[in-house]
Amino acid sequence: MAERLIDQYDGVLADLDGVVYTGPRAIDGATEALERLGEEGKLLAYVTNNASRSSEQVAAHLRELGAPARAEQVFGSALAGAELLAGQVPAGSAVLVVGSETLADAVRGQGLVVVRSADDQPDAVIQGFSPALGWKDLAEAAYAVAAGAVWVATNTDMSLPQERGFAPGNGAFVAAVAAATSKTPSVAGKPGPALFETAARHSGVDRPIVVGDRLDTDILGGNRAGMATALVLTGVDSVDTALAAHVDQRPDYLIGSLGELYEEYPTLRKEGTSYWCGESAASVAGYTVTISGREDNLDSWRAACAAWWAAHPDVAPSAAPVVSFAD
Repeated sequence: MAERLIDQYDGVLADLDGVVYTGPRAIDGATEALERLGEEGKLLAYVTNNASRSSEQVAAHLRELGAPARAEQVFGSALAGAELLAGQVPAGSAVLVVGSETLADAVRGQGLVVVRSADDQPDAVIQGFSPALGWKDLAEAAYAVAAGAVWVATNTDMSLPQERGFAPGNGAFVAAVAAATSKTPSVAGKPGPALFETAARHSGVDRPIVVGDRLDTDILGGNRAGMATALVLTGVDSVDTALAAHVDQRPDYLIGSLGELYEEYPTLRKEGTSYWCGESAASVAGYTVTISGREDNLDSWRAACAAWWAAHPDVAPSAAPVVSFAD
């Protein structure tokens, strides 16, 4: 029997939004694929930049959707952000929390004092996502940051997949404060490696594969942690953005869904100036990638990525490649 993709790894570190669910609904086949991991003796951890819900709340939501989940399998950015902040200010410091009560609890757990206004002269600001945030909350953060408070962001995801489309994520709110203050926060969550390293260590995964839908957070963070990465095409990024990805955001694998973890991953091979994947081939001339294969066949894009990335191994061109499908 040919080796399947999952057979090379002892566990999966999975993102949530765009991988397991979009908005309130599970992605087709995702929960079944996650349940199968346990049946095959593979470990599972969820690594999310979400800082608005506790690990138990996230796990409960996953269980409602039919996914296997316990609180100890969920690793979010609220704790990571609080720990990062605690390393920058003394115990007992006043912290303006712009985010959820889960984030506030994480801050208190580090021996810091939570305040709600810039008028309280906070020593630090920590900013995480909450759907209840408004202009007044961002204004308080801006006042405190401009006055010299240490500033930590739990994550900088610019968008958040929802059932109706993509909504502004924490990164959009962080960008608003940055624009108002001309300052930049320290960032705790993805795309840093810490969340992935913590999840793997606590889960006992020695050979993890990171599965995510975002190049700039999941794939970049997994790559920085030295782990194998798979971009799943059920969320934010696409074959086009993968092809044009920055060098440090290039995934090891492209998969259409979580279920493809249980399929044999096709071997890429070079023949002359072309790269082959299955029955598809791609070659590069200047800024054009010519593909021989069906546009709706993922092997065509795997071949295209291999060819383009090989032509630009160190720096991705500022302009995206022009893709041409040969007859």
